[in-house]
Amino acid sequence: MRILLLGGTGEARALAARLHPGHEIVSSLAGRVPDPALPVGPVRIGSFGGADGLRQWLRDNDIDAVVDATHPFAATMTAHAAQVCDELDLPHLVLSRPAWDATDAVRVASDIEAAEFVAAQGFSRVFLTTGRSGVKPFTDSDAWFLIRVVTPPDPEVLPHHHEVLLSRGPYGYNDEYTLVRDNSIDVLVTKNSGGALTEAKLQAAKALGVTVVMIDRPPLPAGATAVATVDDAVAWVAAIEPHQSSEHSSSSG
Repeated sequence: MRILLLGGTGEARALAARLHPGHEIVSSLAGRVPDPALPVGPVRIGSFGGADGLRQWLRDNDIDAVVDATHPFAATMTAHAAQVCDELDLPHLVLSRPAWDATDAVRVASDIEAAEFVAAQGFSRVFLTTGRSGVKPFTDSDAWFLIRVVTPPDPEVLPHHHEVLLSRGPYGYNDEYTLVRDNSIDVLVTKNSGGALTEAKLQAAKALGVTVVMIDRPPLPAGATAVATVDDAVAWVAAIEPHQSSEHSSSSG
């Protein structure tokens, strides 16, 4: 089978390693992160150009199935993949790592709601870990921000008082505890990305009594088949392979 693996996550790289070289896999990365960690096997980098571009690429490259292992907040890519696979009758799977337990967090639906909550509560020292695209709603805030990102935000969206920390996980508990404590953080704002690579910040915040504001994940497209682990994704590929092989035999005969 020829599989398009929409990647950019640790789960996508792990899945590529499990499936390669037994299957023809093309991993696709959005290209927004400089010097990304690359999976094994062939890789394409860059946008498809929306749903139309993805549809044409799948046809031109004779793709048999699509596995979406993008970041849980890559809602547009996930929606396009679900739509196009449905139109082309291609098997489609979403590999979405489990969300974090948000029991002790203040849950909000968006970056904008997070900014409104921070302002309403009068927090003064904010640890912002929502990525470069999540900075803009906080531009006019009077609070001080420690903004941890992989790539720098646009200068015009930065709050008046801030420090930008360019960094990429994984992060350990002791380092996160020290970072939060030494910067006198009183609120952590994060997306519910899930996974172990950046979970330590939540443990550190809890230990230090820091409020956590957590942005809920966007819902998956209606009817999407989803699994939570790489093992389950490997099993899904194995289950659809006989079906795909018989279809190809029928069309070639």
